[in-house]
Amino acid sequence: MSDITINELEAAINFWRARSPSSGDELSLCKEASALSKPYALLIVQRRAHIPVEALEPPARAAWDGYRQAMDGEAGRSDG
Repeated sequence: MSDITINELEAAINFWRARSPSSGDELSLCKEASALSKPYALLIVQRRAHIPVEALEPPARAAWDGYRQAMDGEAGRSDG
């Protein structure tokens, strides 16, 4: 597997936020953005630039995989 950069994590969080904006009085993040926010915060606190895909917890991994599938689908449509 490969590493995910902090910029890629940020893009994935923004993707999920755009797809499912914050809701409620407390403006909670959707489950996907919330799951990705933990490894993103850890990278910031630890001053690291990337994280191995394998290090993601299952909810974050599912959100990451969903983001990658969506991006791969968009790339396929633009190539046509």
